[in-house]
Amino acid sequence: MIRRRSAGAELGRLPREPADRWTQPFARFLRIETAGGTILLAFTIAALTLSNSPWSHQFLDFWETRIALQFGSMDFGRSLRDWINDGLMTLFFFLVALELKRELVLGELSNPRMAALSIAAAIGGMLLPAGLYLALLSGQPGGHGWGTVMATDTAFVVGCLALLGSRIPPSLRVFMLSLAIVDDLGAILVVAIGYSESLDWRALGLAALGVAVVRGMALIGIRGFPSYFLVGGLIWIAVDASGIHATVTGVILGLMTPARRWVSDRRLYAILDRVVAHPTTGEGGSGDTPDRKTLQTAEVATRENLSPVERLEIGLHPWVGFAIMPLFAFANAGLPLSWSDLGHSVTWAVFAGFALGKPIGVVAFAWLAVRSGIAIRPAELGWGFVLGGGLLAGIGFTMALFIADQAFTGELINSAKLGIFMASVASAAAGLAALRWLPANRHNASDAEQA
Repeated sequence: MIRRRSAGAELGRLPREPADRWTQPFARFLRIETAGGTILLAFTIAALTLSNSPWSHQFLDFWETRIALQFGSMDFGRSLRDWINDGLMTLFFFLVALELKRELVLGELSNPRMAALSIAAAIGGMLLPAGLYLALLSGQPGGHGWGTVMATDTAFVVGCLALLGSRIPPSLRVFMLSLAIVDDLGAILVVAIGYSESLDWRALGLAALGVAVVRGMALIGIRGFPSYFLVGGLIWIAVDASGIHATVTGVILGLMTPARRWVSDRRLYAILDRVVAHPTTGEGGSGDTPDRKTLQTAEVATRENLSPVERLEIGLHPWVGFAIMPLFAFANAGLPLSWSDLGHSVTWAVFAGFALGKPIGVVAFAWLAVRSGIAIRPAELGWGFVLGGGLLAGIGFTMALFIADQAFTGELINSAKLGIFMASVASAAAGLAALRWLPANRHNASDAEQA
């Protein structure tokens, strides 16, 4: 009897493979929130080290290697760094848009007044840094780079919050993640509007046609991801040819992705109830039997019980967090450090925009939104936590480098990068210190009252 029960329990699981001994621990590692930020930091340090080593020229020149794709008279040629920034980063923005869509439809942001708090804070965290930057560089070279100080680095902010564990309320994580996502979308709009070339309306029309095709495919019920990725690739080519930064494609398609599942729980369980445990064809059979059709239906129903947004997030998140983002940092974080850059006005304007403009803008606009009744603030999310989150929002690393690459040329790019690095380190240290101090003091005060 005991042997029969153990055999039944074993059959109730998926078959085990030798590779599971390595893949399962690795999957657990991927679920650790700080892992993505840790790897990103490691690649950043590696890029800084190599760019200031005897192999500096070889390392920096490698990313300028030209790679071209030619289709007849059409030539899609650019450097390796630009392929990473324009191509792979499209998937990053696609993932960001998916996260925003999920939060708006299924998550905390489905409450409009709750969403308004993060949106208002994000708007303040973009406008005030840009205004401060422009004020500091009035009449000086580099003013065109105002968009550099507008974005928050989602990966590093989430990593910093994970380090604090239970010392901060869950609502702060939701607030900061939502703020960072809105920031990222704002940043890509800044790139599209402020740093794109002259528009080719014919190519833009083809891109709009492609978007309409995607919508039509969804309406008639086409559910296979490969078809959408194929059309999405064609849209990317059209947007790139139009003069608008091609990464906008990721934002548009991400926001168009359905967040509702096709198969409900009730339907799924009804289908699973029809599954026959032992097909009549035998374990090795592959005949077209009713039992096997039921199993195939159950396979589709199980997959479609998750919405396309959730399935794409699950599939893309490891690739973006552990491959695309580190590769982006490795290609863009190289900076030959020079004392002359430390005294450049662009360096300090970038630093001030992030380290000062971000927290002031986040707190001020969040307060105004709550005060005016537009937004509501969770009871456990005190203004001290909002300030600590605003300080962390000054970590602009990834998106700041991305925009700086579009906005600056020549020697100004190194000055901007130095300001980004300095501001990111200072903002992370200040934010972690503030948030670590605040909960500890509150707990101590509570203990004192009980005593």
